[in-house]
Amino acid sequence: MRKAELRRETNETSIEVALDLDGEGRPDISTGVGFFDHMLTHLAKHGLFDITVHAKGDLHIDAHHTVEDVGIALGKVFLQAIGDAKGLTRFGHAVVPMDEVLAEATVDFSGRPYLVYNAEMPQATVGDFDAELAEEFFRAFAVNARITLHINLRCARNTHHAIEGLYKAVARALRQAVALDPRVKGVPSTKGMLET
Repeated sequence: MRKAELRRETNETSIEVALDLDGEGRPDISTGVGFFDHMLTHLAKHGLFDITVHAKGDLHIDAHHTVEDVGIALGKVFLQAIGDAKGLTRFGHAVVPMDEVLAEATVDFSGRPYLVYNAEMPQATVGDFDAELAEEFFRAFAVNARITLHINLRCARNTHHAIEGLYKAVARALRQAVALDPRVKGVPSTKGMLET
Protein backbone atom coordinates (compact mmCIF):
# COMPACT_ATOMS: atom_id res chain seq x y z
CA MET A 1 0.00 0.00 0.00
CA ARG A 2 1.57 3.24 -1.14
CA LYS A 3 0.33 5.43 1.65
CA ALA A 4 1.95 7.74 4.18
CA GLU A 5 0.99 10.23 6.84
CA LEU A 6 2.84 12.83 8.84
CA ARG A 7 2.31 15.31 11.64
CA ARG A 8 4.59 18.36 11.68
CA GLU A 9 4.67 20.90 14.51
CA THR A 10 6.69 24.11 14.64
CA ASN A 11 6.29 27.44 16.41
CA GLU A 12 4.73 28.74 13.18
CA THR A 13 2.51 25.89 11.97
CA SER A 14 0.75 22.70 12.97
CA ILE A 15 0.17 20.36 10.05
CA GLU A 16 -1.29 16.90 9.54
CA VAL A 17 -1.03 15.31 6.11
CA ALA A 18 -1.94 11.93 4.66
CA LEU A 19 -1.50 10.58 1.15
CA ASP A 20 -2.62 7.59 -0.89
CA LEU A 21 -0.77 7.51 -4.21
CA ASP A 22 -3.23 5.00 -5.62
CA GLY A 23 -6.35 6.86 -4.58
CA GLU A 24 -9.32 8.29 -6.43
CA GLY A 25 -8.49 12.00 -6.29
CA ARG A 26 -10.26 12.71 -3.01
CA PRO A 27 -9.19 15.90 -1.23
CA ASP A 28 -9.68 16.71 2.45
CA ILE A 29 -8.03 20.10 2.61
CA SER A 30 -8.17 22.83 5.25
CA THR A 31 -5.27 25.29 5.59
CA GLY A 32 -7.07 28.53 6.37
CA VAL A 33 -5.88 29.90 3.01
CA GLY A 34 -8.80 29.59 0.60
CA PHE A 35 -6.94 29.91 -2.69
CA PHE A 36 -4.26 27.45 -1.52
CA ASP A 37 -6.97 24.96 -0.53
CA HIS A 38 -8.33 25.32 -4.07
CA MET A 39 -4.88 24.56 -5.55
CA LEU A 40 -4.28 21.52 -3.32
CA THR A 41 -7.71 20.23 -4.32
CA HIS A 42 -6.52 20.34 -7.95
CA LEU A 43 -3.35 18.47 -6.97
CA ALA A 44 -5.47 15.67 -5.51
CA LYS A 45 -8.12 15.61 -8.22
CA HIS A 46 -5.87 15.68 -11.28
CA GLY A 47 -3.18 13.47 -9.75
CA LEU A 48 -5.77 10.92 -8.60
CA PHE A 49 -4.21 11.12 -5.14
CA ASP A 50 -6.22 10.98 -1.93
CA ILE A 51 -4.73 13.89 -0.01
CA THR A 52 -5.53 15.10 3.49
CA VAL A 53 -4.06 18.38 4.66
CA HIS A 54 -5.15 19.99 7.92
CA ALA A 55 -3.01 23.00 8.73
CA LYS A 56 -3.08 25.82 11.24
CA GLY A 57 -0.51 28.55 10.77
CA ASP A 58 0.43 32.06 11.77
CA LEU A 59 -1.93 33.63 9.23
CA HIS A 60 -2.01 36.83 11.29
CA ILE A 61 1.45 37.40 9.78
CA ASP A 62 0.76 36.07 6.28
CA ALA A 63 0.34 32.75 4.45
CA HIS A 64 4.04 32.16 3.75
CA HIS A 65 4.83 29.74 6.59
CA THR A 66 1.62 27.77 6.09
CA VAL A 67 2.15 27.32 2.34
CA GLU A 68 5.85 26.47 2.65
CA ASP A 69 5.37 24.06 5.56
CA VAL A 70 2.54 22.25 3.78
CA GLY A 71 4.93 21.85 0.85
CA ILE A 72 7.53 20.36 3.19
CA ALA A 73 5.04 17.95 4.74
CA LEU A 74 3.51 16.88 1.42
CA GLY A 75 6.94 16.32 -0.07
CA LYS A 76 7.89 14.08 2.85
CA VAL A 77 4.78 11.91 2.53
CA PHE A 78 5.29 11.54 -1.22
CA LEU A 79 8.82 10.32 -0.55
CA GLN A 80 7.60 7.90 2.13
CA ALA A 81 4.75 6.57 -0.02
CA ILE A 82 7.11 5.89 -2.97
CA GLY A 83 9.06 3.54 -0.72
CA ASP A 84 11.82 1.58 -2.44
CA ALA A 85 10.77 2.88 -5.90
CA LYS A 86 10.73 -0.62 -7.40
CA GLY A 87 8.62 -0.69 -10.55
CA LEU A 88 8.27 3.09 -10.58
CA THR A 89 7.74 4.84 -13.90
CA ARG A 90 9.91 7.61 -12.40
CA PHE A 91 9.46 10.33 -15.04
CA GLY A 92 6.36 12.38 -15.79
CA HIS A 93 5.50 15.26 -18.07
CA ALA A 94 2.33 17.26 -18.65
CA VAL A 95 1.30 20.32 -20.59
CA VAL A 96 -2.04 21.74 -19.47
CA PRO A 97 -4.09 24.46 -21.15
CA MET A 98 -6.45 26.57 -19.09
CA ASP A 99 -8.14 29.18 -21.24
CA GLU A 100 -5.33 31.56 -22.22
CA VAL A 101 -2.78 29.75 -20.03
CA LEU A 102 -0.40 27.00 -21.08
CA ALA A 103 1.41 25.37 -18.17
CA GLU A 104 4.07 22.68 -18.28
CA ALA A 105 5.56 20.42 -15.60
CA THR A 106 8.22 17.73 -15.83
CA VAL A 107 9.21 15.54 -12.90
CA ASP A 108 11.85 12.95 -12.12
CA PHE A 109 11.77 10.95 -8.89
CA SER A 110 15.54 11.04 -9.00
CA GLY A 111 16.41 11.34 -5.33
CA ARG A 112 18.20 14.57 -6.33
CA PRO A 113 16.03 17.54 -5.34
CA TYR A 114 15.97 20.45 -7.74
CA LEU A 115 13.42 23.02 -8.84
CA VAL A 116 13.48 25.04 -12.05
CA TYR A 117 10.63 27.55 -11.96
CA ASN A 118 10.01 29.73 -14.99
CA ALA A 119 6.65 31.31 -14.29
CA GLU A 120 6.29 35.05 -14.52
CA MET A 121 2.88 35.92 -13.13
CA PRO A 122 0.70 38.64 -14.69
CA GLN A 123 -0.19 40.03 -11.24
CA ALA A 124 1.47 39.82 -7.83
CA THR A 125 -1.62 38.54 -6.02
CA VAL A 126 -4.80 36.53 -6.45
CA GLY A 127 -7.16 38.06 -3.93
CA ASP A 128 -5.05 38.06 -0.77
CA PHE A 129 -2.80 35.20 -1.94
CA ASP A 130 0.74 36.22 -2.95
CA ALA A 131 1.50 34.67 -6.34
CA GLU A 132 5.15 34.15 -5.32
CA LEU A 133 3.96 31.55 -2.78
CA ALA A 134 3.33 29.12 -5.64
CA GLU A 135 7.09 28.92 -6.18
CA GLU A 136 7.70 28.58 -2.43
CA PHE A 137 5.31 25.63 -2.26
CA PHE A 138 6.82 23.83 -5.24
CA ARG A 139 10.38 24.37 -3.97
CA ALA A 140 9.54 22.99 -0.52
CA PHE A 141 7.69 20.09 -2.10
CA ALA A 142 10.48 19.20 -4.57
CA VAL A 143 13.24 19.37 -1.96
CA ASN A 144 11.39 17.17 0.52
CA ALA A 145 10.05 14.69 -2.04
CA ARG A 146 13.63 14.57 -3.39
CA ILE A 147 12.47 15.09 -6.95
CA THR A 148 13.69 17.12 -9.89
CA LEU A 149 10.81 19.40 -10.91
CA HIS A 150 10.77 21.74 -13.90
CA ILE A 151 7.85 24.15 -14.17
CA ASN A 152 7.28 26.44 -17.13
CA LEU A 153 4.46 28.88 -17.67
CA ARG A 154 4.41 29.25 -21.44
CA CYS A 155 1.77 31.97 -21.60
CA ALA A 156 -0.72 33.63 -19.25
CA ARG A 157 -2.80 36.75 -18.75
CA ASN A 158 -4.80 35.78 -15.65
CA THR A 159 -2.88 34.97 -12.46
CA HIS A 160 -5.58 32.72 -11.01
CA HIS A 161 -5.56 30.67 -14.21
CA ALA A 162 -1.76 30.68 -14.32
CA ILE A 163 -1.27 29.22 -10.85
CA GLU A 164 -4.14 26.78 -11.28
CA GLY A 165 -2.67 25.59 -14.58
CA LEU A 166 0.67 24.97 -12.87
CA TYR A 167 -0.90 22.89 -10.10
CA LYS A 168 -2.85 20.86 -12.64
CA ALA A 169 0.26 20.27 -14.74
CA VAL A 170 2.29 19.20 -11.71
CA ALA A 171 -0.54 16.89 -10.64
CA ARG A 172 -0.65 15.20 -14.04
CA ALA A 173 3.14 14.87 -14.22
CA LEU A 174 3.28 13.39 -10.71
CA ARG A 175 0.46 10.98 -11.55
CA GLN A 176 2.45 9.71 -14.52
CA ALA A 177 5.75 9.51 -12.63
CA VAL A 178 4.44 7.60 -9.60
CA ALA A 179 2.59 5.03 -11.68
CA LEU A 180 3.88 1.48 -11.42
CA ASP A 181 5.05 -0.03 -14.70
CA PRO A 182 4.91 -3.84 -14.75
CA ARG A 183 7.75 -3.89 -17.29
CA VAL A 184 10.14 -2.13 -14.89
CA LYS A 185 12.11 -4.66 -12.89
CA GLY A 186 13.55 -3.27 -9.68
CA VAL A 187 14.55 0.38 -9.35
CA PRO A 188 14.41 2.40 -12.60
CA SER A 189 18.06 3.45 -12.65
CA THR A 190 21.26 2.08 -14.17
CA LYS A 191 22.83 2.64 -10.73
CA GLY A 192 20.44 0.13 -9.21
CA MET A 193 19.29 2.80 -6.80
CA LEU A 194 17.96 6.32 -6.74
CA GLU A 195 20.07 8.94 -4.98
CA THR A 196 19.01 9.58 -1.39
